[in-house]
Amino acid sequence: MNADCLRADWPAPANVIAGTTTRAGDISELPSEPLWLNQVHGATVLKTGDPAFDNGPPDADAVISCNANEVIAVRTADCLPVLLCSNAGNEVAAAHCGWRGLAAGVLANTIAAMQTPASDLFAWLGPAISQVAFEVGDDVRDAFTVADPHAATCFEANERGRWKADLYALARQNLARSGVEKVHGGGLCTYADSARFFSYRRGGDTGRMVTFIYRL
Repeated sequence: MNADCLRADWPAPANVIAGTTTRAGDISELPSEPLWLNQVHGATVLKTGDPAFDNGPPDADAVISCNANEVIAVRTADCLPVLLCSNAGNEVAAAHCGWRGLAAGVLANTIAAMQTPASDLFAWLGPAISQVAFEVGDDVRDAFTVADPHAATCFEANERGRWKADLYALARQNLARSGVEKVHGGGLCTYADSARFFSYRRGGDTGRMVTFIYRL
């Protein structure tokens, strides 16, 4: 893995390679060009080999692979990338989780589409904007709390009459509801760490990190 990439810090099987690029990192050392998605902040999940990939990147926000040396990836610059793998190392997934995708159920859909039971999955949360930097309105909070009142614990009111949303906590709640208990990562802030990460909220139109996973 490129020295400027961050390796996923989780107890995945040895044959699962996963991580994220930084501002300086690249994907030149990966075994193949990633299968890209046209990310639309939705909840559509595809498996590699789906005909939707035949005409270029399909509209989707998560992808699942069971093939060796087949790289799957998502691009982010404040949204939360989530990687999943089976404890047997034979199935992997990558999901792009902005607030819209999380509220729409992209993680639940991904887990449901995998052949591995949720109890046998590891999850890793890559770099995303932290709660202290992620101010949102009532519409965002309502998108979560209408479906799950417990999601209110992931929002803190601020002095401007708005809310600070915790993407990491929302993702953990989503994973727990789907039965995924082995969750790792989290805690990195794309907005605060300008030396390593791109941030759309900090810099407007900017580059993207690539969070990738594949199995040998």
